[in-house]
Amino acid sequence: MANFNDRKKEVIAIIGAGISGLLACKYCISKGFDPIVFESESGIGGVWRKTIESTKLQTPKSFYQFSDFPWPDSVTEMLPHQKTVLEYIESYATHFDLVRHIKFNSKVLSLSYEDDSSSGEWNLCKGKWNVTVQHTSTQVYQVDFVVVCLGRFSQLPNMPEFRPNNGPEAFEGQVIHSMDHSKMDTKTATNFVKGKQVAVVGFQRSGMDIAMECSTVNGVERPCTVLIRTPHWNLPDFSPWGLNLGYLYLSRFSELMVHKPGEGLLLSLLATTLSPLRWAFSKYVETYIKHKNRLAKYGMVPKHSFLNELSSCSAALVPEGFYDRVEEGSIKLIKKADCFGFSKEGIVLDGQAETIKSDLVILATGFKGIDKLKHIFLSTKYQEFIAGSDDSATVPLYRECIHPRIPQVAIIGFSESLANLYTSEIRCRWLAELLDGKFRLPSVKMMEKDIAEWDKYKKSYSYSKYYRRSCVAALHVWHNDQLCKDMGWNPKRKKGFWAEWFQPYGPMDY
Repeated sequence: MANFNDRKKEVIAIIGAGISGLLACKYCISKGFDPIVFESESGIGGVWRKTIESTKLQTPKSFYQFSDFPWPDSVTEMLPHQKTVLEYIESYATHFDLVRHIKFNSKVLSLSYEDDSSSGEWNLCKGKWNVTVQHTSTQVYQVDFVVVCLGRFSQLPNMPEFRPNNGPEAFEGQVIHSMDHSKMDTKTATNFVKGKQVAVVGFQRSGMDIAMECSTVNGVERPCTVLIRTPHWNLPDFSPWGLNLGYLYLSRFSELMVHKPGEGLLLSLLATTLSPLRWAFSKYVETYIKHKNRLAKYGMVPKHSFLNELSSCSAALVPEGFYDRVEEGSIKLIKKADCFGFSKEGIVLDGQAETIKSDLVILATGFKGIDKLKHIFLSTKYQEFIAGSDDSATVPLYRECIHPRIPQVAIIGFSESLANLYTSEIRCRWLAELLDGKFRLPSVKMMEKDIAEWDKYKKSYSYSKYYRRSCVAALHVWHNDQLCKDMGWNPKRKKGFWAEWFQPYGPMDY
């Protein structure tokens, strides 16, 4: 592998100016590089620019902050709203003078490697990438390294497939995706749903937020119907029965209960021995959620465990007062079949004769992040590498950053954790150290072996429907330890035995 450190004039392109893109830019600058950031929108912030104003952080702000730029004292709430989060991100970019590196309204159309007939070995300084960018005109930039920070939750909506004559075309009302709703300002969104019978398909964060907004506007006179395929262990708060969730799942001790990728015999025996405690922790949280959210009353008790939910990064925070709205009748929860369709009057569920009458249907059905990432590469070979095999993780990445067979590319932000800012930051620091020549990657064979071990872990602990989200939430300390060891850092970041083993790990530890 060539020494990138001797070539600080090499050009690094970063795609996206969301959280991951800003972090990648900042840490590349810290190593003496002069990166170019291409952002398709007119401002920074990624998904935080395009979400409804009532959206709050899904994790306490102490876990969602930059390690060298803490939240200002003026932000006192534990879960700041969208506007406050965006202002914080913009302050970070201003503080570190990142905006001058960003080309706004610049959509990257494709990436092509000038020598994709190479051996398939990952390398750092061998060929060039051609980055085709659409500004007011189309321009091709030739660069030495690309950091892809497209994000999973934007631009390409996941639209359900329908049988012929059973899709939105059969419906006399309007069907939109939650992405379209989130682009509206508050006044426009309010007027859009006002006086309408609204049905929301989906029961994760965006679905619950939209249902809350609709119920606020229309009340019990026109209740918002939420169609749910998979009930979730959505959290009412972060202190089940008064105990901070971090002590249960974000400490070194909590990770001893889980079988880990690359663990030795002793750790494997410990995880097996502690499995009753692992089960007890999960039941402890589940009983709290069932009690607070009255899940049994509404027939919404999940069949999988809370550990499965956490390990899939699919647990969301319930908006304050959500189940009070359900109780009063301004929100209706309906557990739907796997398949549904449309009639003239609304939604038809398989096996049910009654139509859910609607004027407006909002599909909070997520995004096709993997397709968006895959198709930015012109090479079909690289597209296949990104997609992985049918039984592999969504994006098979070493250290959740590098595909072993795509040279001179890093992908940041596609593997999730409980707080993606925190996770992206340490990965960007790892990448900057790699580009600076502080360590070398192992062989392709060794990287693929490590990816397979993480893949096995993800299959074991997440539940099948959400396995492909590629989540490291239940092993974020173990994952960070690997990154720290690569960089030559001491992975044990706390002072004292008790703190090291039993206190939650967060961004300020790094």
